[in-house]
Amino acid sequence: MQEQVLRLGAAATLLLATGSALAQTTPQRTTATYEDWTVRCEMRGTPPVKFCEMVQAVTAPGQSNPVTQIAIGRASPKDAVKMVFQLPVNVWIATGVKFNYDPRVPPLAAPLRWCAPAGCFADLELKDDMVKRLRALTTVQGRFEFKDAGQRDVAIPVSFKGFGLAFDALTKE
Repeated sequence: MQEQVLRLGAAATLLLATGSALAQTTPQRTTATYEDWTVRCEMRGTPPVKFCEMVQAVTAPGQSNPVTQIAIGRASPKDAVKMVFQLPVNVWIATGVKFNYDPRVPPLAAPLRWCAPAGCFADLELKDDMVKRLRALTTVQGRFEFKDAGQRDVAIPVSFKGFGLAFDALTKE
């Protein structure tokens, strides 16, 4: 299971990396936008294998690289669907991430798994019933929360607009 998380997180890191050796050997990539979500695919390996994920990124004003992002996908077609959170490197690791998608239910906990120069990563498995609930939230704003290194609360908004369409496109790839 940790290997699956590492592969999905590594893909998120690869797609965010700029100026690195990995970014210099750019694989074939495609993207499609579904309201507030983007499905991105790339061909990797020999023979080439298609890897796709849906993402929502938050950028700070005046910056081109995301500060945080959520990526949803599978490390391989046989693996479970994972939601991976990329956070800045200045996080308080012990608290992990809380994903709030509905104020009527307790948030989902996602433990932090590792940190790399591109950020720190937490993940959780998305079961079918959870995907169904998220698909039903077409305009509701959710959020994911964590503490920064100074133990201050940070809340990052998540839009569900386009989630269902993006998920449908992701599962067809």
